[in-house]
Amino acid sequence: VLAPVPSTEKIIRLAPVVRKVKSSSGKDATLVVVIDPGHGGVDPGAIGLKKTREKDVVLSVAKKLKKELNKLKNVKVYLTREKDIFLKLDDRIAFAQRRDADIFVSLHADAHKVRSVRGGSVYVLSERSSDKEAARLAREANRGDLFAGLDISHESHEVQSILIDLTQRETMNRSSQLAQKVLTQMGKVGKLRKKEVLFGGFRVLKAPEIPSVLVELAYLSNPEEERRLRSSANQQKIAVALAKGISGYVNSYICRNK
Repeated sequence: VLAPVPSTEKIIRLAPVVRKVKSSSGKDATLVVVIDPGHGGVDPGAIGLKKTREKDVVLSVAKKLKKELNKLKNVKVYLTREKDIFLKLDDRIAFAQRRDADIFVSLHADAHKVRSVRGGSVYVLSERSSDKEAARLAREANRGDLFAGLDISHESHEVQSILIDLTQRETMNRSSQLAQKVLTQMGKVGKLRKKEVLFGGFRVLKAPEIPSVLVELAYLSNPEEERRLRSSANQQKIAVALAKGISGYVNSYICRNK
């Protein structure tokens, strides 16, 4: 049985789009940023030696980041969750799509069996991971829906998949630009696991039309980094760095393509 051919409206919606920062009236348009605090509810995420839960840390940083981004002109910020609730991975993507997001940033803070492993990372979407650790992180993140007993194994129709793939080529280029800006600023306030943008098959980054990055703030399994992530002052430093990275992307990339 052949897959149904998408409507013209769906093809137009999925086609690569260079978003504008000016409206047709000449006034500044609002840039929409969606911040996604990972995990939540029944899914605590990683847990540190002092019982620090990933879901709590990333929500706190996300709220601080929202405040920083709201200081910027013509920027509207949404959080996929404002409290401790569980969200399916696909629902996080849908949340951003419903708000016509220009940028999607998912926040995480992982744990590793080797306590000496430390450092922040920034990922963009790829089916082929940069290294074994990237692959492991992607597997753990993608397991979020399974944690609540939900099936995430279904795939799109063949024709829709082709359209999404075409759209993602442009989106992934923009995602890499965003990731590099964020990574540079993170390196100014903390240690990086690697100094280059990494790649992983994170399901939450698969919105075909929205530049998306996943940020691993640090490792809760590392005693020093857990202490840092528990500190409100250090959370604020991280939030400011992330905001500078996002702002840098907007100013140097989006504005040049208006």
